[in-house]
Amino acid sequence: MRSVVILPTYQEAENIAPVLRRARGATQSDLLVVDDASPDGTGDLALATGAEVGGVHLVRRPAKAGLGSAYVAGFTWALERGYEAVVEMDADLSHDPGDIPRLLATLEAGYDLVIGSRYVPGGSLPDWAPHRLALSRLGNLYARRALALGIMDATSGFRAYRSSLLGELDLGSVQADGYGFQVEMAYRARQTGARIAEVPICFMERCRGASKMSGTIVAEAMMLVTWWGIRHRLGPRRPARPRSAPARLGPKVG
Repeated sequence: MRSVVILPTYQEAENIAPVLRRARGATQSDLLVVDDASPDGTGDLALATGAEVGGVHLVRRPAKAGLGSAYVAGFTWALERGYEAVVEMDADLSHDPGDIPRLLATLEAGYDLVIGSRYVPGGSLPDWAPHRLALSRLGNLYARRALALGIMDATSGFRAYRSSLLGELDLGSVQADGYGFQVEMAYRARQTGARIAEVPICFMERCRGASKMSGTIVAEAMMLVTWWGIRHRLGPRRPARPRSAPARLGPKVG
C-alpha cells in the first residue's frame, strides 16, 4: 500500500530532525510534516532534514490552528495525492517510529483503522505519573461507554487509516480540534461499520520541548463526548452500512 506518515508540529525544533530520521529508517512511507507556523523554525528544519533523508513533504499553515485541523489538512493532502494508507503520529518521539510497519501490516491484513494502543495487553506507559494514568484511563472508559466504541484506547494519536475510510468520514464536518479529535474519528469510523484493530505500543514521555496538553483541551473533549453520547442514545438508530469484505482479514489484535 502506498502510504504517508503525518506529523503535525508546533514548536518541535528539538524533535523534528530526530523523529524524521528515525521514521525514515523504519519505513519506506513518505513523511508529511504539517507545521502551524512554528516560530522556532520547525518547518525549515523539516525541509533541511528532508533534503538529507528523502521522502519528506511539508505543509506550512499560516498560524497555530489546533491538532484536529492539522490532521484534517494532512488527510486532505494525502487523499488528493492518491495515498492508499495514512499513518498519524506525534512528532515528539513519544510514539516509536519503529512501530509504523506493524500498524501498516495490520491495516494490510484487512482492517480500515489500526490504533496503536496503550491499554491492550502488551501496551504500556512506563513514564506516566499515577494521577495522569488514572485520568487517561477514566477518559477512555467514559468515551468507550458513552459512545459504545468497543475500543480500549480511543484517545491514542498513533494510528493508521485506510484512505477509503477517510474518504467516507466527511472530514470537513469534524468538530473536535484537540484531545477529542481522536475520539471523534474513532466514533465516526465505528458508525461506518469500519473494521478496527488495536495493536500494543509503548508510549514514552517526551524528552524535549513542552507538552501542548491543557485543561481547556481536556474539557473540550469531555463536553463533546458527552454531547455525542446523548445524541447517540436519543437519536434515530441507523445500522452501520456493511463494508465490502477484505481480501484477507486476520484476527483482531488486542
